[in-house]
Amino acid sequence: MNLEAGLTAAQWLESQQPEMLALLEDIVNIDSGSFDKPGVARVFRRLESFFASHGLETTSHYAGDVEAAISVTVNRTSRVGKPVLLMGHCDTVFPAGEAARRPFRIDGARAYGPGVADMKSGIVMNAFLLAAFARAGEAAPEITGLFTCDEEIGSPLSKEAITHFGKQAGFVFNAEPGRPSGNVVTGRKGGVFFNMEIEGKAAHSGANFAEGISAISELAHKVVALDALTDLDAGVTVNVGLVNGGLSVNTSAPSASAAIDLRIFDLEQRESLVGKIRCICDKSFITGTLSKLDITGEFRPFVPTAQSRKLFELYQAELGAIGHKAEAEFSGGCADSGVTSSLGAITLCGTGPVGGKFHTQDEYCEIGTIVPRGQAVLNTILRLAHTQW
Repeated sequence: MNLEAGLTAAQWLESQQPEMLALLEDIVNIDSGSFDKPGVARVFRRLESFFASHGLETTSHYAGDVEAAISVTVNRTSRVGKPVLLMGHCDTVFPAGEAARRPFRIDGARAYGPGVADMKSGIVMNAFLLAAFARAGEAAPEITGLFTCDEEIGSPLSKEAITHFGKQAGFVFNAEPGRPSGNVVTGRKGGVFFNMEIEGKAAHSGANFAEGISAISELAHKVVALDALTDLDAGVTVNVGLVNGGLSVNTSAPSASAAIDLRIFDLEQRESLVGKIRCICDKSFITGTLSKLDITGEFRPFVPTAQSRKLFELYQAELGAIGHKAEAEFSGGCADSGVTSSLGAITLCGTGPVGGKFHTQDEYCEIGTIVPRGQAVLNTILRLAHTQW
């Protein structure tokens, strides 16, 4: 083996927790909101320097002139089993300046900071997994790590890269955070995100009220109709999460807009609900209004299969062998695992370190899970080629 003192890849990982936390601190302290492409690029550059220190070369993937992802591949000439994809996103939901306001810190057994669990600790874990496999002499499949820029807004720029590598992969481990219980995710809802623009007509609300056509009033009718599409028993939710409109308090609103979030279990629901939302958009509740609907982002549902269940059971056994537990859990949240599973790659999600309170100022990562969760993924990968699929 190539590792120091004949260590296996899993043993080397066990020795790397201080280095993992150092890299985690560096990237948590970089603002990288989904729309902050220079910030995400700075995370990419920090990862590049880490990989270079381990003799690994990164490749950048662009969507137009935007760097949408970077990738690293190890064991490229391996003939052991099917290729494996390790996925993770480098963007967060937090605005510029958040890292300076509350930088990375450790309090007891937990680490805190913007995106520390969702999902910068998973990014760090995957980076060290790639380094471990590159340094080891153990027979392992070809493994690619993909690090993307915009998962939190539906991966509009990075989806092409995810699809490219997802089509090549036999197995995918998406290092979204482990649930607070320690569970991993074996199924997820799909999501479609819309922007609706409504055009009305401005008029003075006192002197010329009858000449006005209020886009806000039209939007109000549409919001009520959209809310009526929610069916909790069927697992369908429609949420109008953002609204905007109007010119002044004494003017009939010439324009209004809304951002809409649809969650579904399967693609059949998707087709039905997208059609109903388009009908609501196209209908003019108030004569003279015009509306336009655009899909701004989308996640495919991660639908469990017998093979993904088997992959979970392999992972569960490996995690149990090192003294940690995980059960399967379904999530209403969306992730890029829906893309790879829909392409036929056997997928497991939520394999990153355990964390909680995602997208809040109290978001945390359980430090003691970073190494074991990485070892469980590593040992599962080593078993893939020796398992009947």
